[in-house]
Amino acid sequence: MAESHDAEPGMYDQLNLDRPHPARVYDYFLGGKDNFAADRQAAEHLLQAFPGFRTAAQSNRMWMHRAAKYAAEQGITQFLDIGTGIPTEPNLHEVVQEIIPSAHVVYADNDPIVLAHSRALLVSKPEGKTAYLEADVTDPQAILKSGEVKDLIDFGKPVALSIVGVFHYLPDHLKPYDLVHQLVEPLAPGSLLIFSHCTPDFAPELWERAMVVYKADGGEAQVRSKEEVTRFFEGTELVEPGVVSPFRWFPDDETQQYVDRGEFTDIMCSLWVGVGRKP
Repeated sequence: MAESHDAEPGMYDQLNLDRPHPARVYDYFLGGKDNFAADRQAAEHLLQAFPGFRTAAQSNRMWMHRAAKYAAEQGITQFLDIGTGIPTEPNLHEVVQEIIPSAHVVYADNDPIVLAHSRALLVSKPEGKTAYLEADVTDPQAILKSGEVKDLIDFGKPVALSIVGVFHYLPDHLKPYDLVHQLVEPLAPGSLLIFSHCTPDFAPELWERAMVVYKADGGEAQVRSKEEVTRFFEGTELVEPGVVSPFRWFPDDETQQYVDRGEFTDIMCSLWVGVGRKP
């Protein structure tokens, strides 16, 4: 891990350094340095089982930027980003505040190391506002009723709810569909659900092996089919082109370059993404 952390007192006692954490494994896939030996070991084991994890992480983040930009271009000024991960520029608020400087963004994650870096998520444009909330997606009401959300989010107006690369860490026994429903239910008409999820559809044998490896390293996960991922959008109307691979959702020039070079493929990305509008 990088030596430059401005760690909060007692933070390392909370990190469970002997177990991988999704935010830190994802950071490793993106080339970051905010990860520990257990995270790197789990990540390397996963790469041996399925070499596409780095590509998937990169395509997922690039898609998130495009989806957030789309939401801002639709005039949405409020964003709730759950499962934020370790800050990686550009962060969501930097993307949307380039379009709407007065946009409000609330970030939420449950990893103390993300909290330690949350100041990077709070550098808002003067006209806008950002906040960071340490919370778990398995407790939606705690997020929705938090002071940070109450201060920055007006549920009488449309909100962009971003849940990117999170729910494949939630097996069915945690009732993931109910969790998303609870988060979408209070949102005003015109709100957007920005959602992505890993899938075994394009390489089932590789993903079966990857899940065995991840669970052996102490992680918990469940990848889902296109039909199962589409269920998360119930109660919304899917924005065209629907639920697709990340590089097929309004690709920009940079994304198209990865496609043209053969780096972004269905198998190597192995994600379903989509944006749903609440009627």
